[in-house]
This record gives sequence, C-alpha cells and structure tokens, in this order.
Amino acid sequence: MSEPIDLIATFTPNEGEFSRVKLALDIAVEQVVQEPGCIRYEITEAAEDKIVLTERWASQEDLDKHSKGSAVQDLNESLSALLARPVQLDYV
Repeated sequence: MSEPIDLIATFTPNEGEFSRVKLALDIAVEQVVQEPGCIRYEITEAAEDKIVLTERWASQEDLDKHSKGSAVQDLNESLSALLARPVQLDYV
C-alpha cells in the first residue's frame, strides 16, 4: 500500500484578478473533493497576492489520475490568462 501524497499548490493572480482566480478554484474544489483518493483539497490561504491550495491524495496513482482529469483541465483553461506565473507545486 502506498503512502498518502501531500501537496501545496500556490496560485499567484495577476493584479486585479484575485476574485476570478478564487472563483475558478472554488468550482474546482467542489469537483475534486469527489474524486477517488482525494483526502483533502481545500484553499488554506487566500490573500490578494496568492492563494494556497492544500492537497492530500491516498496514493500517487490517485494523484496522477487527478492531474489528467477533467477538473484540472477545466481549471487550467479557466486560469490560463489570470495568473502572474505558473502554479507552484510543492510536495510536503
């Protein structure tokens, strides 16, 4: 049995785009928490200059499926012009 995978995803909105980025993330959270293997997927910090999403997956396989899934594809499309830099992913 594999170990759970913990991630921190940091989103840096373009100036004036905080609300739109937060809304896109709120929609994604509603979808992702229903995915198999999702233990935690929630916004843990939200300030005008960054939004932090904390994730926990039951296995690397579950995380890989999530990464290729429609919720992530939709989120990436929604955020494509709203972020000042690419999403920073850190394993913890």
